[in-house]
Amino acid sequence: MPRIGVAEAWRTAARQYLQQNVPPEQLTWGGADTPRDLFSAPQIKTETHEISVPRSFVSLANSVVWHSDPSRFAKLYAFLWRLRDHPYLMSDRGDTELAALRRMEKNVHRCQHKMKAFVRFREIGDPAAKRRSFAAWFEPSHHTIEPTAQFFARRFGDMDWRIYTPDISVIFESKKLTFHENCPRPDLPEDASEQLWVTYFQNIFNPARLKIKAMQSEMPKKYWKNMPEAAAIPDMISGAPARARAMAKAAPTLPLPRVKQAQQQQARFTSSWTQDSAHLVSELSSCTRCPLHCAATQAVHGEGPLDANLMIVGEQPGDQEDLAGRPFVGPAGQLFDEFARKVGIDRKQVFMTNAVKHFKYVARGKRRIHQSPNKQEIKHCRFWLDEEIRHVAPKLVVAMGATAAFALTNVQTTLNTRRGKIEMRADGVSVLVTYHPSYLLREKDPEKLKAARLGFQSDLMYALKCVGGTSVATY
Repeated sequence: MPRIGVAEAWRTAARQYLQQNVPPEQLTWGGADTPRDLFSAPQIKTETHEISVPRSFVSLANSVVWHSDPSRFAKLYAFLWRLRDHPYLMSDRGDTELAALRRMEKNVHRCQHKMKAFVRFREIGDPAAKRRSFAAWFEPSHHTIEPTAQFFARRFGDMDWRIYTPDISVIFESKKLTFHENCPRPDLPEDASEQLWVTYFQNIFNPARLKIKAMQSEMPKKYWKNMPEAAAIPDMISGAPARARAMAKAAPTLPLPRVKQAQQQQARFTSSWTQDSAHLVSELSSCTRCPLHCAATQAVHGEGPLDANLMIVGEQPGDQEDLAGRPFVGPAGQLFDEFARKVGIDRKQVFMTNAVKHFKYVARGKRRIHQSPNKQEIKHCRFWLDEEIRHVAPKLVVAMGATAAFALTNVQTTLNTRRGKIEMRADGVSVLVTYHPSYLLREKDPEKLKAARLGFQSDLMYALKCVGGTSVATY
């Protein structure tokens, strides 16, 4: 095979021998330096027939032919001989011959990548000339100068350049590529711009992220001798620990502007309510933690003695609660009062509140139709509920409805499986789950309504018993 144009030469020879049914064992493939008497190729006959191979093999061969392994031509032809009758072999990952060719292909691609990254040009012509001229010396691991030359022609098409290697060299002059064999290594002059490049390389080096093995994997030492910046690498590595410590010591201690903005944003979602419960109403009234405050008339805070043993938690204010600014004054609240009187609960001695403090609704004409709050709205308002529980410190909290149960326990399951049972919060507060009075107002089925009313009344009696019978407040 010739040194220049080896890809086309191998394809032509392989096609001819394959058309003549010449088996691999009858061929000895050699390079340009192989003596003629060792190249045992049979005479090519005149009768031929067309041979077709998968395109994927053509792509594979176009890379493997540039490998430095002298047996690459024989290996390619041996696999091509098998591929003629079994085209599926190109997709057989278990084929050892294909695996070997794929490794060679990968090595060639890696060598091409290194060449694109590590070729360093020096100017050899007159800087004032119309087309400036540059040259470089590179030592590739494989014969990759010819397949990679087109990259440099596209990348540096506005100048003349030469890349010399120990094997084949390429010259690009007047936008024309030519390849030459056995060119001597040129004596390249010093380049004034190299020091600028080395300075830039030293300044982009981050000592805090130094990984020597990873660096040497991407930039093997064999290329260092032809790279001007490589001379600075040993000093950069040895001084990396000290530079990293100096960078940490010189780091700014004042927060960046974006940190201040984040702190201001966080402050808008954090209450300034302190241990003084007198500020609860004013702080809750100015709450903007979620969008519900935009449409509601006002925030409805909890109501009752701060030393109550029993706390009742509903879902959210309704239409009448939103206008009055008090919890449980609408139809659901009136129904709760009815059941409370039956079991002996004095509302004045109970702390009444809601999981969500603003009324969520959709307007239909003059009516405001209740809408259930979503998870995010419940979570935003949970801050106020937790603060109320912390300040009141009740013996028992009654969660009326699914929203209140989720806000208090962070568990969202079917209410029927939890009703009448006591669950424990992470802070140790006991929670009794029951129906919301509005459910009793909505239920139309007589049997279900009867069972729900009995269950709700039973739960309130159980709650009263848990806090000590008829006494639900301590003075």
